[in-house]
Amino acid sequence: MIGFVSFGGGYAMIPVIEIEVSNHGWMTTQEFTDVIAIAGMSPGPIATNSAIFVGYKTAELPGAIVSALAMVIPSLLIILIIATFFFRFNENKFVKSAFYGLRPIITGLIVYAAIKFAITNNVIGELSWHTASLMIIFGLSLFSLIKLRLHPLFVIALSGFVGMVLY
Repeated sequence: MIGFVSFGGGYAMIPVIEIEVSNHGWMTTQEFTDVIAIAGMSPGPIATNSAIFVGYKTAELPGAIVSALAMVIPSLLIILIIATFFFRFNENKFVKSAFYGLRPIITGLIVYAAIKFAITNNVIGELSWHTASLMIIFGLSLFSLIKLRLHPLFVIALSGFVGMVLY
C-alpha cells in the first residue's frame, strides 16, 4: 500500500509507514524511531530503507525482501505510466493544479514526521538540560545548514561529535 501512495518522497512517507507499524504492532515507537535514524543515515531512499528494516524486524530476510519489492515495484510501475503520459499532459491546467495542490500536504507530512521524531526522541518535551541541549544542537545545525551553507555531512558529523562529548 505504501509503495502505491508514495507522493512526496521518503520523508513524506514516514508517517504512513509509522501508522502501519503501529497498527500492526510490529515495533515500539522507540524501535521505529531508531529505524528512521538508521535509514536516514544509510544510502538510498529513506522510506525504502525503513520498510526493509521493518520487514526484517518482523520476518527476517523474507520480510526484508518482500518489503523492498513492495516499496519499489508499485512506485516503478506508477512512474513508468506517468512518464508515458506526463510530457503530453504536463501543461494541462488540471494536471498542473493537481500537482500544485499536492505540495502543501507533502510539506505537512514531512513537518509532521519531523515533529513526531522530535517528540519521540525528547527533543521537544519538558524543559530540562537534556531537552535544552538538544534544541541548541538542532538550532545550530539548522543555522549551519541554512545560513552558513555547510555541507550536511559535516553538520551530521559535528553533531554526532557534540553528542559524544555531551552525553
